[in-house]
Amino acid sequence: MTAEEESPRGRREILRRGASLLAWPLVGARFPQAEVNQKRGKEAAVRSGSITDVQGIQVGHETDRRRPTGCTVVLCGEGAVAGVEVRGAAPGTRETDLLHPLHLVDKVQAIVLAGGSAFGLEVAQGVSRYLEERGLGFETAVARVPIVPAAVLFDLEVGDPRIRPGAEAGYRACLAAAQRPQPAGASMGNIGAGAGATVGKLLGSGRAMKGGLGMASRRLPGGGTVAAVVAVNAVGDVVDPSTGKILAGVRSQDGRRIVGAMRALADGEPLPRLLGGQSTTIGVIATDARLDKVGATWVARMGHDGLARVINPVHTQYDGDTLFAVATGQVSGSTSNPTLIGALAAEVVAEAVVAAIRSARGVPGYPAAADLT
Repeated sequence: MTAEEESPRGRREILRRGASLLAWPLVGARFPQAEVNQKRGKEAAVRSGSITDVQGIQVGHETDRRRPTGCTVVLCGEGAVAGVEVRGAAPGTRETDLLHPLHLVDKVQAIVLAGGSAFGLEVAQGVSRYLEERGLGFETAVARVPIVPAAVLFDLEVGDPRIRPGAEAGYRACLAAAQRPQPAGASMGNIGAGAGATVGKLLGSGRAMKGGLGMASRRLPGGGTVAAVVAVNAVGDVVDPSTGKILAGVRSQDGRRIVGAMRALADGEPLPRLLGGQSTTIGVIATDARLDKVGATWVARMGHDGLARVINPVHTQYDGDTLFAVATGQVSGSTSNPTLIGALAAEVVAEAVVAAIRSARGVPGYPAAADLT
């Protein structure tokens, strides 16, 4: 320790800095301008990424502005090796069992993410029709059968619950995916499966905030890309992992500020009587590296680490958090190490969640992060 640090003034400065660091997760940080500029640069880097940076992947959205709600479809061309990891106690899924490494089917042609709770699983039928018309699917003796796993989130409390995405929405999302890709920023926020998503619902939807859809990507060593698209609809708060600041989450009883789920619980606020199955964060991790089904399953499993870094609490009995992982294998020479890809997958999942919250815009009853910061 230097002489300056040993002085009373130096010791007071050290204590002051330590106290401010401890306070960040609770009250939000106030940064010097240089740190603000650095933070903004990181945000810009996140916003530039898209799951379509992965070779062989297309993504399309269908958004119903009446409610809002919608769906997002990830098309995998001729097919991609896939795995899945489901956490939380309230999932809504289709065809996840066939992704088990011991089961027969080795590739999928598309993955569906949708709002509408279990009603939204109908979206996959429209996607199957689109793929069948183009001769894509698992080859049998009599027909090619499209393999379209799906996961849904609960957004029925936002607007009229009788409005939800169906088969036609899935078909239109496929048509949108086949068109020229939009910039990543234009495909995030209140769009597709994230249109009706909300977060911070641990103390009821009346104190929640707007969630959304986000994407991010990173380069792999030796070439290739790993990327993610995530629809963020969590019971818990979404936290900036670089600062600990809550970006969106449980609001105060007057709705004017963010208090956070864990602070509210620590203060003794009781949970609502009905919470079951009204949340769920869902997403797709994609890479153009080569993986088998075991490797893809590990990547999906490790991707959940990214959710845990930015959502608190996560994987609760009220969530059905589900992440798929697909590998197109179109970039030769890139790493095929599932641990390395999985570690980077966790990073892009976390970045996609933050991008979703920063891109979201408020709807009646659900302010966005931009409205309260």
